Amino acid sequence: MIRSMSGGVSAQLIALNFIAKDEGPGTFTIIGEQSTPHLRWFAEGLRNALIRQGHEYTEQPIPDIRLVLNVFPHDKPKPYRRKAQATFVVGITEFAQRPADILVAGYPYLLYSLANLVILLVPTADGQSVEARFITLERGNYGIPYVPGQDEQFFEAIYQRLYPLASSHLVINNVFKTDLEPELWNGDEITAQITRAGKRLDAMNLLPAPFPVEEFLSEKELRHVRRLYGIGGLSYGNLSARKDRTRFWMSASGVDKSKLEVVGQDILMVSGFDPTIPAIILSVPPNIKPRRVSVDAIEHWMIYQQHPEIGAIMHVHAWMDGIRSTEINYPCGTLELAQAVSNLLAQEPDPGHAVIGLKNHGVTITGESLDEIFERVGDKIIPQVPMT
Repeated sequence: MIRSMSGGVSAQLIALNFIAKDEGPGTFTIIGEQSTPHLRWFAEGLRNALIRQGHEYTEQPIPDIRLVLNVFPHDKPKPYRRKAQATFVVGITEFAQRPADILVAGYPYLLYSLANLVILLVPTADGQSVEARFITLERGNYGIPYVPGQDEQFFEAIYQRLYPLASSHLVINNVFKTDLEPELWNGDEITAQITRAGKRLDAMNLLPAPFPVEEFLSEKELRHVRRLYGIGGLSYGNLSARKDRTRFWMSASGVDKSKLEVVGQDILMVSGFDPTIPAIILSVPPNIKPRRVSVDAIEHWMIYQQHPEIGAIMHVHAWMDGIRSTEINYPCGTLELAQAVSNLLAQEPDPGHAVIGLKNHGVTITGESLDEIFERVGDKIIPQVPMT
């Protein structure tokens, strides 16, 4: 049974109704340069798998196309600039030799191609076949090996991994309203709690510095990436704490967690979700240029709405032993990830003091307060996220 508060069930229904607006599997196209036999084989196999599942193939990208497969040689990556936020771009390339570190070798292609996901074709470890490595923005990566003679099974496995991601619904838009109560313009005891927690989180050194995207992209491309993903930078987590029945304070996107101080810039008040846009609603002080809230705000919003016993949430790119995890590594900022985590929390013996794994990504930890979360699990956090 899903525990909920007044408005909690409606939170889930809003998400389900929003997701239900999509009709059919959607359109897709293949662009770029299929310069090797493996790239031509992979593009054709994935094309056939999508068509078998009812997707409509178009020769050229249309303005609101759902999925773009951008194929390119590894030494000549080309970006695809989408025309609609709902378009999901998959970059596909091949390495003739298996890299010593697949993530380090493959991650920059997310940026080169401005893709949501990159599939890197590499030889298997034994050199006898080929493997498709999925590389995600959050730095997760995992492989699907090809068994010779089992083409249909291989591309069906690729599809089953790809389609849930490509069909997920991003909620990364922000709507700012200058309606925050004057007595909160300088924060309160809850923002002070977030400030303390930010310093503790920063001191954990969970990940190295954010990936240096500026070394790989021009200033124009970097602006496009930031708009595309709705982030100010890749970071190692985020923090939030409940203010009242419907609102919560949350850390901003891409900020220094050790310096969460200014209301409206470092810490923001999330006051709602508008599914018609879709967008997170933020209450901010007047006469301030607000930052975007963390991309995980939709996940925190759904959790708080459905679980009234939860007073605070910490999300970190780390792991803990013996926890349950989501089945699919949905992108951050999607309704599907929010719903998956909230539903798993509902199955926990104590949702108010729980830890849920986000597949190939990290953990979401709930508690009475951020102070209580650190005291309860701070010494149990493992920096390395397992990839499956």
